[in-house]
Amino acid sequence: MTASLIDQLVEHRGIESNYTDAWGKPATIESTVKKKLLGVMGYNVDDQSALEEQVKQEMIKDWLTPLNPVHVQRSNDALSFCVRLPIELVTDEYSAQLTLESGEVIAHSFEPIDGELVNVNHIDEIEFHEYYITIECNLPLGYHNLSLVADGESLSEMRVIIAPHSCYQPQTLLDGNKVWGLSVQLYCLRSDNNWGVGDFSDLAYLTAEAAKTGADFIGLNPIHSLYPANPNACSPYGPSSRRWLNFIYIDVAAVEGYDQDSTKAIVNAAEFQAAIQLARGSELVNYPAVTKLKLEALSAVFDWQCQQYFSKNTTQNRAFKAFVEQGGESLQTIAVYDALQEDLALKGKASWGWPVFPPEYADFNAPAVAKFAKANAKRVQFFLWLQWQAAQQFEKANKVAQDHKMQIGLYRDLAVGVSEGSAEIWGNKALYCTEASVGAPPDILGPLGQTWGLPPMDPHKLYEQAYQPIIDLFSANMHATGALRIDHVMALLRLWWVPKGDSAKEGGYVYYPVDDLLAILALESHRNQSMVIGEDLGTVPEEIREKLADNGVYSYRVFFFEQAKDGGFYSPSHYPVQSMSTLTTHDMPTLNGFWHCDDLALGKELGLYPTQEILASLYESRHDNKQSILDTLHGHHSISDKISRDVNQVGMTKGLNFGMQTHMAGGSSSLLSLQLEDWLEMDKPVNIPGTFNEYPNWQRKLTQSLQQIFSNPELQALAHRLTEVRRQAKQ
Repeated sequence: MTASLIDQLVEHRGIESNYTDAWGKPATIESTVKKKLLGVMGYNVDDQSALEEQVKQEMIKDWLTPLNPVHVQRSNDALSFCVRLPIELVTDEYSAQLTLESGEVIAHSFEPIDGELVNVNHIDEIEFHEYYITIECNLPLGYHNLSLVADGESLSEMRVIIAPHSCYQPQTLLDGNKVWGLSVQLYCLRSDNNWGVGDFSDLAYLTAEAAKTGADFIGLNPIHSLYPANPNACSPYGPSSRRWLNFIYIDVAAVEGYDQDSTKAIVNAAEFQAAIQLARGSELVNYPAVTKLKLEALSAVFDWQCQQYFSKNTTQNRAFKAFVEQGGESLQTIAVYDALQEDLALKGKASWGWPVFPPEYADFNAPAVAKFAKANAKRVQFFLWLQWQAAQQFEKANKVAQDHKMQIGLYRDLAVGVSEGSAEIWGNKALYCTEASVGAPPDILGPLGQTWGLPPMDPHKLYEQAYQPIIDLFSANMHATGALRIDHVMALLRLWWVPKGDSAKEGGYVYYPVDDLLAILALESHRNQSMVIGEDLGTVPEEIREKLADNGVYSYRVFFFEQAKDGGFYSPSHYPVQSMSTLTTHDMPTLNGFWHCDDLALGKELGLYPTQEILASLYESRHDNKQSILDTLHGHHSISDKISRDVNQVGMTKGLNFGMQTHMAGGSSSLLSLQLEDWLEMDKPVNIPGTFNEYPNWQRKLTQSLQQIFSNPELQALAHRLTEVRRQAKQ
């Protein structure tokens, strides 16, 4: 294999050769890894002649297509694009016909030869030229279509995306106000009424009560659609579809038809009520039990609504049909997938994901799948209806935030990918490289590196699809929110790809069209009036932080990571204003867990540390960090003088816990996010990175119900203190 062709492809497909690791040291990607990454992208790297032919055909395809699939630019700039044509046609006159999103058509005539010649190539002895064309016109924000027309015939078409220069920012933050809110894992909420998992009614209650104490937002874990027929696959960061919602958050009792006799006969049965009480009282979320209960009850409610509304021309039927039509193929995909997976599971067949479906069902567009959907139309409609109900209840929770004058309101969390067996991949396999997984190189949070089991999008295929999948993702997740947190925001710039079967350390970075993706993010942010927060932790190149800031994306600052070279902790008053600060995250120990080193003890028990020396160094580092934290807190008078200045004499107490939270409240970040777990002084983490079955990730509930939390005078006092300190921080 000629190294030059491989090297050219590595550069062409954005595979990085060198990077700086989480400790600031230079690191190199091995040539064997880069070759493997080309392989998972579909290149025949083990056959030189086949590879050469493959590259040649790709080149020919590009040159025979006059326009690129998509062009993205910012507002108020002249429209510029490239045109590729045989040399004998470059002196002809063409019309660039722009069909705006509004339907208005604008036409501009030009001759390619008047543009800038940027490239020349020969195909079958025909010389082709590529020209850079500039047209002076001020296009409105939005998604438009450009058609290259000659002699009344369209030769090629291209999507044109015009975006604002930065993301939307709420006026309250532009005015310099400092706000705070609570971040929660929705499933872990306890209440007097839910069925063993937090639901959208709990979210509405939490939002209203938090707003009364001065909170201006509620941050959520990803609430993406998971797997009704495989409820143990419960990680919110390994969803089936990121466009649709997890039905398990539907409050069944709030759905119209719940009070009908047919549903009540099911729900009021002694066995059913006992199952609800058992699920509600358990310390961990019992996903199989809750899923079974909700599907049974919701199926009865759906049957009633079908009889009452969907067999005639009712307002409800029209609204449901409009929802289904707007959801398009993506919504059909998740509904058919859920119905098919359920059917296979009921028949005792392998069903964890499409890779083990019978061959005739391995692709959404397969004839057998269409036949199944037709034969099971009622059940497919049920899963469509579940999405409709979930969307309505989420929108109601968002309205509660608006009614209570929250400055931000609800903010959602967009996961970095979908799991291998997901409906999202099943419906668009061309977009994903299923022989690789997204992950992370070794860093402070994961010394062994991480592989997340999430096949990455192919940036080249994403471009060929005119960015529609990413547009849909941003739009769906910003709908009915005041903010969107993007998990692992570096994915807009690059992702760590790990070939299937290899360890996380044997991966490499693949780059994405960051400027185009940020432009689309800014456009959707303005359309939905939803600000953007980027989780920029881990191995982060400095250029992406600057680029994110320039695009109006808020940084994510975690107290425990904001450390100077001498070991001291930066004062939160030195954090960037354009940031959201927090003490801990879902991937970190709680305050109690951190202070008592519970995470290190758990990590040792689970075998997460390669050597005893590494573990010993982590304990030593933790001891030093805790002393530095005490020094910082005392230095800023954030805790009582009654708390010792010697870490050897200080355990985690309510005074220290609340003191750390108010210390953060005095910081300069526009947003401060605090976890309910720390309000409740809990010790167990919600997730331990790098584990699968070793720890009950995503299952641990809060120790108190929402009703108990908001009737607790100490927590009320803490909330009001946070509000006051945030007000003072503005000054």
